[in-house]
Parts: sequence; structure tokens; C-alpha cells
Amino acid sequence: MIFEYGQKEIEYLKKKDKKLGAAIEQIGMIQRKIIPCPFDALISSVVGQQISSKAADTVWKRIIMLIEDITPERIGQVSINDIQSCGISFRKAGYIKEIAEAALNKTVDFDNLHKLTDQEIINKLSALHGVGIWTAEMLLIFSLQRPDVVSFKDLAIRRGMMNLYGHKELSKDKFESYRNRYSPYGSVASLYLWELSHKNPKKGD
Repeated sequence: MIFEYGQKEIEYLKKKDKKLGAAIEQIGMIQRKIIPCPFDALISSVVGQQISSKAADTVWKRIIMLIEDITPERIGQVSINDIQSCGISFRKAGYIKEIAEAALNKTVDFDNLHKLTDQEIINKLSALHGVGIWTAEMLLIFSLQRPDVVSFKDLAIRRGMMNLYGHKELSKDKFESYRNRYSPYGSVASLYLWELSHKNPKKGD
């Protein structure tokens, strides 16, 4: 599955921001994979923290081979050492076990997570060890498909803004002014800002 958006979001962003609109026109539609199950998505995020995509894919395949199904129950049945043997740190393996425990005891009700607001989800998930605000925000986009997420904690998002608008620095206030401009379709803007983070900076504002 991919993050779903269409002409409604594109036309709105083009109308609100000419520079972003021109970038959208140039880049075209972006297809980004999502993981619909938030529990799977969170475990995948923890696995991928601070390692390359290739390494994360290798570890993920080993975890699948170890437990078959990514469920709290299956993770609860294996040891931290078993998870660590898949190629991750002992600390990270502990985070995965803790997330599974939180799901099992309903500290985090993953089945009903979609009923909460964005901020409620961020607060609940970031209370878990190994899960920061950025990880929670990524889950909002790439699992729950929330429409209006632009992460200040994402370096590539900020770099994309600086490239798009020709800034050498980006204050929190300036970031917020752009984020408000994109609302209520900030998540679609984020897709394009990630793409723009690789481009050469443009002059002007």
C-alpha cells in the first residue's frame, strides 16, 4: 500500500504556495509505502533507527524468520537475546519487547490508536522507551495516513524547506509559518519536502 493523496491536496498546496506548487509540478506524484498496522509500523521503525535501509531490511527479514508474525503475542514468546541475534543491539531488542508488552497489557491499545488525535498518539507512543516524537510522527504519516503532519524534528524536512525557499537557516517560527500554510495537507507537503531535501538550494523566498 502507498500513502494516498490526489488532485484535491495538490491543487490546495499549489494555490497556497507557488514555490511548492512549482516543485510538485516538476516532481509529479510520489509513491511512498505505508505499513497499515501501527504495531508492525512501530516495530519496523525501531528496527530501522540509526542503521541503513539495507541493514534494516536484513534485520527485518531475520525477525520475520524468527517469529513469523509480527504480533505482540509472538514477540512476547521470544527472549531479548533471540531478538538481538537478528542483528540489533541489546537495547533495541529491549525496546521491541517493551512495545510488545505495552500492547499486551493495553498500555497502548494499537487496535484503537486510530481513534485518538495526532497529539494524543504522539504523547502515548513517545512515553515508550526507544520511541521519540519523530518516530511517532512518522507512524502518523506512514501507518495511519494522517493528513497534516510536518515534523520539525526531521532534518530532511527542514533541509527541503531551506532548499525550496532559499534559506541558509530555518527558525522554529519560520518553520511554523510554512507548516500552517500547508495545513490541512501537511503530510503531502512533507512528501515533497523530503524529495526537495536532495535538490540544490534555490535563491529567493
